[in-house]
Amino acid sequence: MSDRVGNVSRTRYEQLVAEARELVAQVAKAQFGLGDKALEIEPMRPVGGSMPKGTEELFTVEESLQMFADDIGVALSTVMDWRWVSSRWPAGKRKDGVSWTVHKILASIPDEAERWVAIEDAPFNSRSGKRQWTTDGAKRLVGQQVDRPVTVEEKVRAVKDLTRDDEVAVKVTASLLSRPETASALPAADRVRVVKELTRDDEVATHVTSELLQRPRVARQTMRNDDTRFTVNRAQFDNSEETREKIRDRVPAVRQIEHTIEYLDLVGSCHQYVATLGRLVPRMRDQEFTEDERETIRRGIAKVRGAADWLEAAIDSGQFTLDEQLAQLLKGE
Repeated sequence: MSDRVGNVSRTRYEQLVAEARELVAQVAKAQFGLGDKALEIEPMRPVGGSMPKGTEELFTVEESLQMFADDIGVALSTVMDWRWVSSRWPAGKRKDGVSWTVHKILASIPDEAERWVAIEDAPFNSRSGKRQWTTDGAKRLVGQQVDRPVTVEEKVRAVKDLTRDDEVAVKVTASLLSRPETASALPAADRVRVVKELTRDDEVATHVTSELLQRPRVARQTMRNDDTRFTVNRAQFDNSEETREKIRDRVPAVRQIEHTIEYLDLVGSCHQYVATLGRLVPRMRDQEFTEDERETIRRGIAKVRGAADWLEAAIDSGQFTLDEQLAQLLKGE
């Protein structure tokens, strides 16, 4: 233990504490006395209560106490505090050696009997090694936020109170998540939830996804998911189509070249289909097909017929959109 406290020796500090306790006791006596006088002017009334029968109410409670506060030069809120604490602690129940502030904190205990017992049972102060009341000890007993948090729960509650403002919360969250040991201590489900919340903005999500997919192991495991793989493939197709559109706009001749290529592909597909049938059908002579095989071939012919009709109608009408019914047919639904 240090021989000095602040600018004084340990011995002098103990003398100052003893003197200060006497002054605190005098202050508590004065505050209770002032509260008693305020109570005499305006006794506590039950909710919805009125003045005793036979008296005329010339002032409201607030008006009377405001006049008293003005006449003694203090704020009305101070007088209201004195009055309330005095009402919660009758003269015979006030504890000598305990500050008025601690009495005020413990005054919030609803049950009178519990309140009388509580003030007699001071908590242990680990710093002094004695059982004595402190404001934090009293607040801890009644469930109020302490001034100097000690336990994890108290610290969490203090942080919550300090981060009620969104701007403050954003900065604190960013600072905490920048600590690797803090982030790694979170359960996986909580980390996923945090990432989801932080990537609601599409621009942020794009940057994060791009960096994550640059990790080979992450990319490999991600692409094992069928939905994810389909979405990525669709995105690649859309990006390619967007790129082609830009090229078409910049180089008009590209459209004619694409038309020629696609026309040749289409004619070639028709020719290949006919040629394939011309090669395979004669080989099937003397072959017997089961009913299931025949039904499978019929379904295939129906798809081919539907696709051929769609192609013919598209060429004639210029409408090349794949309608829902045909899409289901081609999918085999």
